[in-house]
Amino acid sequence: MTDQPDNIVLVYLRRLDEKFDRMAADVSDIKTRVTNVEERIGHVDLRLAQVDIAVAGINRRIDRVEARLDRIERRLDLVELPH
Repeated sequence: MTDQPDNIVLVYLRRLDEKFDRMAADVSDIKTRVTNVEERIGHVDLRLAQVDIAVAGINRRIDRVEARLDRIERRLDLVELPH
């Protein structure tokens, strides 16, 4: 009988983990889309285009570094659990 509650808890934890992975992928997609919008806005405003495009490019690079860092932290189990 004691195995059954643990299994139910593990099932729910796995479901939550899958949902969080999907949410993380969605947030990553949103970041990419926002960066694309920033780049397009930068192209429209010719006076500030170079600055806006540079900032959007920097944001894109930071997003990629953040994604890589998150992946490294997960692989090394360095992610802190919420309190």
